[in-house]
Amino acid sequence: MDWDMEKIYGDYVVIKAEENGVNIIGLTRGKDTKFHHTEKLDKGEVLIAQFTDNTSAIKIRGKAKIISRHGEVYSGE
Repeated sequence: MDWDMEKIYGDYVVIKAEENGVNIIGLTRGKDTKFHHTEKLDKGEVLIAQFTDNTSAIKIRGKAKIISRHGEVYSGE
């Protein structure tokens, strides 16, 4: 693995649920994007996620705070 890929895979995303029932969905890499993993968080729970060879995107449904090295963003209303 080259240095740029190690840097990308080394990034973590912190997701903190701000309501019960927040869904976190991991999406695959490759020709066809598919769901490959889901988690459900309740208010106050935190998930620390990382992009990998299999995970190219993360979809969040519900009200949550997302923190990465790029800053903070909120999902939901």
